[in-house]
Amino acid sequence: MQVVAPRATAVIHTLRIPLEPQSLSRNINLSIHRYNQVYAEFSLPSAMTPATHSDINAPTVTSSASQLTALLNGAGISPLDNTGWIRATGQDRVRWLNGMVTNSVQDLKPGHGCYNFVLSVQGRIQGDAYIFAEPDALLIETASTQVPGLMALLDRFIIMDDVELADVSSARTGLLISGPQAASLLKGIGLPFEQLEQLGELEMRTIAWNATSVSVIRAYSPLVPHFEIWTDSTTAADLSTALLSAGAILCEPQSREWLRMLEGTPLYGRDIRDRELPQETAQTRALHFAKGCYLGQEIVERIRSRGNVHRTFTAFRLEGRLPDAGSTLDVDGKQVGELTSVAAIPLSKDASKTVQLALGYIRREALDRAVPLLYTGGVAVPVSLPYSTAEAAGLQAASESSERV
Repeated sequence: MQVVAPRATAVIHTLRIPLEPQSLSRNINLSIHRYNQVYAEFSLPSAMTPATHSDINAPTVTSSASQLTALLNGAGISPLDNTGWIRATGQDRVRWLNGMVTNSVQDLKPGHGCYNFVLSVQGRIQGDAYIFAEPDALLIETASTQVPGLMALLDRFIIMDDVELADVSSARTGLLISGPQAASLLKGIGLPFEQLEQLGELEMRTIAWNATSVSVIRAYSPLVPHFEIWTDSTTAADLSTALLSAGAILCEPQSREWLRMLEGTPLYGRDIRDRELPQETAQTRALHFAKGCYLGQEIVERIRSRGNVHRTFTAFRLEGRLPDAGSTLDVDGKQVGELTSVAAIPLSKDASKTVQLALGYIRREALDRAVPLLYTGGVAVPVSLPYSTAEAAGLQAASESSERV
């Protein structure tokens, strides 16, 4: 179905809901007790926390490698400072938003969510977001950098619809706790374990904690469990203090980025650009092929009916020099792919075991032929996602053994 762009004269402007003043300036001070260490406080680098969100001030007591170990084997927490929210209200919100995104919003029950792409008429990805249903609203969760662009794009297509959009990013403070021990630590500080265990992926529930309430989301978890906790800034500070005292590790952006790459989750703006088609990203969780018409649906359906796209998103183990992001992959002197995210990821606390990993795109014919994929300084070997850290450790041990022989 071809979606025709609306005439500017037909646009009804949306209402901007004023934000509460308390959300504009808030600062969380956390105290951490580590065995025989005394309480101490200092501020994280300001570059990590935009002024529009809460600042978590706490001592950095671990290396990035140790933080990744905690995320893979224990539990780590981080502020969700770079996450934004758009609230859609009005009687037509479900029908209208269902026609704007790639997944089935109309099937969502209150408290449930789904992952989505927002496309252009040509089927190119203009943004990504998780959408959650409330009894009287739809909540759109995305990167804070995407909020202005997505609101402007969505605004253009509100014509004679009873729909209002509001940027509510500053209304709540968020924490992310990840790792195999995340649920048990949440139980240890008083959150009901049974309710956490009952949460399905992308399910949101309001849970009582310390005479207040928090919203808990079981986030997309391809490798380790992830829980988002959203509440007011004071409660978020109390939660952070309790979790850190219970044994969680404060994790900075570097360790989170390594975990993202191990899980194989593409990042919009880096791994997904506005030239990508949905099926090229391998994120089938964002697509619903029986929901009806939506913006860009004709292109998506055409690709589905033809059975394939020419390239796909995957991961690569890099053998050789660590290249820069944006490096090309070549076969017989011809470009067949590109690397979008690149890192040397430590798989042990002391960084003695490291895997060079990349995310990126490869043409399917090159992938099917299993030919060497060359970049300047090395070879890229396709690997499945999420990436097996146990397999990586085994490969390194075998390599070290052969070198000794």
